[in-house]
Amino acid sequence: MYTILGVIAKPMGYLLDFLYNVVGNYGITIIIFTVFVKLCIYPLYIKQTKSTAVMSEMQPKIREIQNRYANDQEMMNIKLQELYKEEKFNPMGGCLPMLIQMPIIMGLFALLRNPLRYITKDDMIFAFHEPFLWIDDLSQPDPWVLPIIAGVATFIAFTMNRALQDSGTAATQQSGAMMKMMQYIFPIMILWMAKSFPSGLALYWAVSQIIQIFFNIHMQTMRKKIKREQEEKRIREKIEKKNRR
Repeated sequence: MYTILGVIAKPMGYLLDFLYNVVGNYGITIIIFTVFVKLCIYPLYIKQTKSTAVMSEMQPKIREIQNRYANDQEMMNIKLQELYKEEKFNPMGGCLPMLIQMPIIMGLFALLRNPLRYITKDDMIFAFHEPFLWIDDLSQPDPWVLPIIAGVATFIAFTMNRALQDSGTAATQQSGAMMKMMQYIFPIMILWMAKSFPSGLALYWAVSQIIQIFFNIHMQTMRKKIKREQEEKRIREKIEKKNRR
């Protein structure tokens, strides 16, 4: 497992070392490192949000096809594929960004939980033990403050993510109860784990979730814009159809 994660964690370790040599403070380095990583994967979040918004708007047409060809699975699949092609929609568009992000997140987790495994430079060995703000040693757990910040930020980000991903599909409706439960359980898990992990890792997660909150605000605005454009498109299509008659 560490060998697989090392493929991702090792180059990120070089980046962390480079930033530390420029900044000279391990806590600030982690913050800059987190911002850089989040900005790099931000296009994936955008793609995922757009895909979810399009899927939400396509639901009436999808349900119509499913009802019409309920007894003919093959024809239903053909018509759905034609609809996806017509709307220029990729059903995997919402899943692919998440699949790409998971190895990155796991590599970051491995790096910041046990940095000495992936960074062996002498200056970094001392850097991991530097103080930052109220934290005496970033290699040691922070008992309450950072875990609480990480837990609260995770709750807010998770809640906003849930709202963004709620496309109104049967799948999301069926999983709604589970997601609502995870909305409370996951932040508590993060708080509990952050109390035992190195403060550097807890700092990364807290900053990451705070950035995610701002990303979600922007995505909500973008989704409203997409819905408005799709509504205008439907109105134009109705007018054109009426004129052709």
